[in-house]
Amino acid sequence: MSAYLNHLVFGWYPYLCLTVFLLGSLIRFDREQYTWKTGSSQLLRRRQLRWGSNLFHVGILVIFGGHFVGLLTPIWVFGALGISHSFKQGLAITVGGIAGIACFIGIAMLAHRRLFDPRIRVTSSFGDIAILLLLWVQLTLGLSTIFVSLGHMDGHEMVKFMNWAQGILTLQPDASAYVADVSPIFKAHLLLGMTIFLVFPFTRLVHIWSAPVWYLGRPGYQVVRTRFADPGKRRASLPAAHPAVQAGPARTTRPQGE
Repeated sequence: MSAYLNHLVFGWYPYLCLTVFLLGSLIRFDREQYTWKTGSSQLLRRRQLRWGSNLFHVGILVIFGGHFVGLLTPIWVFGALGISHSFKQGLAITVGGIAGIACFIGIAMLAHRRLFDPRIRVTSSFGDIAILLLLWVQLTLGLSTIFVSLGHMDGHEMVKFMNWAQGILTLQPDASAYVADVSPIFKAHLLLGMTIFLVFPFTRLVHIWSAPVWYLGRPGYQVVRTRFADPGKRRASLPAAHPAVQAGPARTTRPQGE
């Protein structure tokens, strides 16, 4: 790969992908909220869905967390903690390999279910199938990099990717130079990973933003819907000692000037 092409792919393309990823997600949420979900097919082949979904989601969360911490943590932090490059490399291969295999099995089950069950296939969009296949290829590339990494157990190859990722986020103009001489399998893995961010807002992956993590810190309350359309009818049906009856009819206020 020429220096110009390397700079174009690993110097400029990341910013295009991140911009579309963030702005596209925001625009889709603002304009197409009814598509902000993943279509459900859980009534069909539920056992395969349960196993495939659990393996995929657990594996992908571990992989994403490992990539996020491993690539974006400043190198001096690992040094301050006494974590050597070789130890970090071995840990990434071991944990990432196990999580990658689990994720690969899960997504293979999900793809098989969606492609080879006629009832599910007919309700699947092109985007549903395409993103599954993209993720499957990306996992295959990621697992393939393990065999290359085994030849660089000193961990210095991994440092190149850390410098590249942190250089992109800190707007270093020459960040692409860090990965200019890495193995082609790594470059393919990086390129497809960035492309997944690019197509993210146009696929069912947007439901990731809807993960209900805020419920963990939310106060305990329950929303109850009454079967009465008129609040007055509801109070009339309550016992006389009920607080809603003692409070009297609801009052409405009008702005001044009406």
